[in-house]
Amino acid sequence: MNEDEEAAPYATRERFWRGEHLAFTPMEPDDAELIQHWRADPVAAQEIGVWPGPLHDLREQLASYGEDRTRDDFIILLPDDTPIGHIALTDEDFVDGTAEAYLLLAPEHRGQGHGADALTALTDLAFGELPLHRVEAVTHTDNAASLATLKKAGFTQEGVRRSSCLHRGRRHDNALLALLRTEWEAQTRPRAWDHV
Repeated sequence: MNEDEEAAPYATRERFWRGEHLAFTPMEPDDAELIQHWRADPVAAQEIGVWPGPLHDLREQLASYGEDRTRDDFIILLPDDTPIGHIALTDEDFVDGTAEAYLLLAPEHRGQGHGADALTALTDLAFGELPLHRVEAVTHTDNAASLATLKKAGFTQEGVRRSSCLHRGRRHDNALLALLRTEWEAQTRPRAWDHV
């Protein structure tokens, strides 16, 4: 790695997909330390129920994601190459045409519209490039910020999974939201490929 790469490690990473104000680069095992830092944030741990855990375990997990044909994981980058989050399509089933959206933003980049921008770019990938018909998302019913971000990206709340999550010794309800291909097609907004 030369000095420029050390100073800005994400500047040389491939931009696989673009949103209006951001880009996706494929996630690598070397991203483990950054993702662990984001997961260690108390708000993220509360809202997504993921603990940071040992770094070596996370590295192994990220390496296994590269071999898993049922998921696509990306680091979200701002135009200045700042990494701001992890976004993914998980549990991809191309026979049924379904997948689940996952989003984790760095604490300092929440509340700025990046989440909705990233989710709309992800759904452009799901419906514009992949043969998906339905993308789901699940979040705690008391996670107002996540619910608002999903709805801004076009997701509709379909129901509640009552008492479906145990976190810190307390049961939580989870909201189930989804976006269908027909709803995505009806959206009148620029698509990811308009930003290339």
